[in-house]
Amino acid sequence: MAWIRGAGLTAFGRLPGRDALGWQATAATLAMADAGTRPRDVDGLIVGYATTLDHLMPANLLAEYLGITPAVALGAAVGGATGVAMVVQAVALVDSGAASTVLVVAGEDRASGQSTQTSTATLAQVGHRRYEVPIGATVPQYYALLASAYLHEHGLTPGDGLAPLAVAMRAHAARHDGAQFRTPVTAADVRASRPVADPLNLLDCCPVSDGGAAVVVSATAGGGRAVEIVGTGQAHLHQHISEADMHEFGARVSAGRALARAGVRIGEVDVFGIYDSFTITLALLLEELGLARPGGAGAAASEGRFDLDGPIPVNPHGGLLSYGHCGVGGGMAHLVEIVTQLRGESGGRQVARARQGLVHADGGVMSAHVTAVLRAARGAT
Repeated sequence: MAWIRGAGLTAFGRLPGRDALGWQATAATLAMADAGTRPRDVDGLIVGYATTLDHLMPANLLAEYLGITPAVALGAAVGGATGVAMVVQAVALVDSGAASTVLVVAGEDRASGQSTQTSTATLAQVGHRRYEVPIGATVPQYYALLASAYLHEHGLTPGDGLAPLAVAMRAHAARHDGAQFRTPVTAADVRASRPVADPLNLLDCCPVSDGGAAVVVSATAGGGRAVEIVGTGQAHLHQHISEADMHEFGARVSAGRALARAGVRIGEVDVFGIYDSFTITLALLLEELGLARPGGAGAAASEGRFDLDGPIPVNPHGGLLSYGHCGVGGGMAHLVEIVTQLRGESGGRQVARARQGLVHADGGVMSAHVTAVLRAARGAT
């Protein structure tokens, strides 16, 4: 049994002044303070990669910076799934007795610490080194291929099949002071935004951000604010988009494993944190997880099904599409938001009676899938 006892999340945006190590330290300090944990109490440290830092030993580097001398220190890299994957590893450390208090950290100055061209070229390396990268494909272009196939299969347009998801995420972000973009948008605004990779426009894509996120995973609850990690699962069915099965990316398998271990049906989950690097990412994941019918994610968003007061609240903080995306910390922000929701501490964006939550992250181009099911401590609101 493992518990999230502390969580820290910075504001996201173009926020010059800190490097990746600085953002990691800031998020880690917030999480430790929230947990009532001192650096000397931390005996496990897991840190996600940062493209602007490119250090071979990110956990050891941060440990020295914070004055932590852990028994276990690990760096991790599974693309956008890294944040949740690190928490899964923290659970394993706690359950095995290898560590009792594990600090999981991500942070990067991705917006202010590197050029758009460098970021684009770095991320494009998830493509096949012989058959995809050499032709100059980028991550938005990989996802645009998925979007084109999806829209064609279901007879949809970008305006009805994808844009409503961006609208919903922006409406949620408007209630969070830390979000990078808070101004409401319409489906027409999404379609009128600058083309990036047909059929994806600018507002179909997450922004690049600076920021950080961290959690403290412990063997004991230590109080009524702790959130229990009741089930985890993973699936890694392909790496390259040219090898993917459009109808089975791995999300269903990963979530199925996590839900089975938790003894929970997906219909019993109250609030969801679903990876949303692009509108098509969110559409595909929602449908594969069974939260929308095939081809129906956009319509469901238009109907308000993913709203805070809807039957399936998704990404109350605004997700990657509007809260922002600072690399590994972007995916971890979903986790921190669900922890905050289950504690009943989300203020004006609080989902009523949220007791169980599910976080799902995707790395690469729908490649790595990691899921965690969380439960509020008994007596929490």
